[in-house]
Amino acid sequence: MTRELITLNQEEQRRGMVLSKVLEGQLLAQDAAKLLGMSLRHCRRLLAAFRRDGPAALAHGNRGRAPHNQLPERVHRRVLRLAKTTYAGFNDHHLTEMLLEEQDLHLSRPTISRWLRDAGLPSSHTRRPPRHRRRRDRMPQEGLLVQFDASHHDWLEGRGPRLVLHGGIDDATNNVPAALFREAEDAFGYFAILRDLVRTHGRPVALYSDRHGIFYRDPRSLPTIAQQLRGLRQPPTQFGRALQELSIRWIPASSPQAKGRIERLWGILQDRLGSELRRARARTLDEANAVLARFLPRYNARFAQAPADPQAAYRPLTTAHRLEDICCFAYERTVANDNTVQLGEHLLQILPGPRRQSYAKARVMIREHLDGSLSVSYKGQRLHGQRLISSPPPLPGTLRARRYPRPSPSTAPQQRSAKTARPKRQVSAPYRPSADHPWRQTTARAIRR
Repeated sequence: MTRELITLNQEEQRRGMVLSKVLEGQLLAQDAAKLLGMSLRHCRRLLAAFRRDGPAALAHGNRGRAPHNQLPERVHRRVLRLAKTTYAGFNDHHLTEMLLEEQDLHLSRPTISRWLRDAGLPSSHTRRPPRHRRRRDRMPQEGLLVQFDASHHDWLEGRGPRLVLHGGIDDATNNVPAALFREAEDAFGYFAILRDLVRTHGRPVALYSDRHGIFYRDPRSLPTIAQQLRGLRQPPTQFGRALQELSIRWIPASSPQAKGRIERLWGILQDRLGSELRRARARTLDEANAVLARFLPRYNARFAQAPADPQAAYRPLTTAHRLEDICCFAYERTVANDNTVQLGEHLLQILPGPRRQSYAKARVMIREHLDGSLSVSYKGQRLHGQRLISSPPPLPGTLRARRYPRPSPSTAPQQRSAKTARPKRQVSAPYRPSADHPWRQTTARAIRR
């Protein structure tokens, strides 16, 4: 590129105008140096170059030259090819990290963004217009507040069933202690992540969530008569009972903006984890959970923050806490006379123990654990029992069909002929009272009156 084709900027054009006045004799070099804000020596140097080469002498000598640290064109083409194929749909930050980890390409995020925008590849992360909100300060200690929620999203992008991601985030550190994919938002998923949280970190002080029916029971629903007689005002949900047994306070959120930390977590995971699931070609629930298990440690290492107080507020489990008996579904039942207790289609036989031979008419607690097993306890003591094989319930409509069988087409004429052969039932005449019956006497007296 020749110096004659270089376009001057506004500052260089201003210098050229002042130097032209000096060459025309309308301005002294000493006054020109003051106008341009430079020394007289430098002004005379520019004036000599301007007299020799014209306006092109005012441009910098490196203009139009390739910088010495410019990346090769082959790296540029390689990054664009990977962004369109292997890492399709990755945002700029995620793409920069994956290029460093897997391709050993040390590139900055602005460089990646500039290359992608110049190539016509828009950013996969769309930003909403900013709103004025006041953000709540983070908790000073890890374990003071943990937010729970579930994200309904097409995580497999049509390759498999529509899954729901259950997870939690620590308010102080942005750490995700546990997460799990389920086919629907249910209490099993929240029990599983609560169990993993307590096992790995401990019991948090408070748990923050929305007013879903898993956490919250409508206050307008009245308790049963038996619950009122036992002094229960509003029985908690299964998950609420587990929180009470673990001494974890539940705090309800009034709006999605109130639990903004976990809402922003879903935005990041729907972008980054969705790209990881797409790359691994996950199609089933188990494959999605396997990708999630590999993704969470890298996410926590990237986005976790140090709390203001390094001492954690998580509380360890005591000997009185049995986590498997807390994170489960517990139901109260009455033992039958044959020492059996039933839960749905399952029938359990309670065996005699050292303290008591029979538990008939006793109120026991039957628990359905997360692994599918059942257990029975009485006053906090686990009872020995065995599951009995019960007949499956009849299909809808089969019980009525057995009581009132419909005749088949082949046997219908025989049944009709048998009915016609039977003697007809004699229909008795209606009863008529005699003339001297009190009913007739009463009516006759009424007529005479």
